[in-house]
Amino acid sequence: MPSIGIIGAGQIGQAFATVLARHGIAATLANSRGPASLQQIVAAIGPAIAAGTREEAASKDIVLVAVNWSKLPAALAGLPDFGGRIVLDANNPIEMPLFKPAELYGRASSEVFADLVPGARVVNAFNHLPPSLLTGDPQAEGGRRVLFYSGDDANAKAEVGTLIGQLGFFGIDLGSLAVGGRLVQFPGGPLPALNLVRFG
Repeated sequence: MPSIGIIGAGQIGQAFATVLARHGIAATLANSRGPASLQQIVAAIGPAIAAGTREEAASKDIVLVAVNWSKLPAALAGLPDFGGRIVLDANNPIEMPLFKPAELYGRASSEVFADLVPGARVVNAFNHLPPSLLTGDPQAEGGRRVLFYSGDDANAKAEVGTLIGQLGFFGIDLGSLAVGGRLVQFPGGPLPALNLVRFG
């Protein structure tokens, strides 16, 4: 099992950690304030999740990043080259606290994000469902809840698809970051917040 790190301990980061913990998958959770600030959160999630530094989380085989859009450059600044490791872009291009769309200059937000993680194989995933649906039972409606993902590296996408399946979801590959990333991007894409279920 690849090692997993999470940068960002907001709703999406905690939801992802919760789903991993439910399946006994270990991960390191980090935020900008340091491990001490996360002790209560990781204790509530379960023993599979440990608090760590940003650098520790970023050193894992698969790194999920879920940070307020305007804070992404600071959250990722100074980290070493990712050296071909997988980075999951679970962000949406919303400027907080004003809740206004970020200026992307015609690019998909995942393409902009990729510039902040040099050397990474970026896969867009885990950003189109509300945290409550992400942490809920993926088979609650009698099928398997759909999770979309996209990326420009086929092997990285295959690995992420395997992880999505291990977590009980049904993964659907939407293609490249430029195409798939736009489909799930909030605001603007047609797929965010859709609770789709695959039967059979």
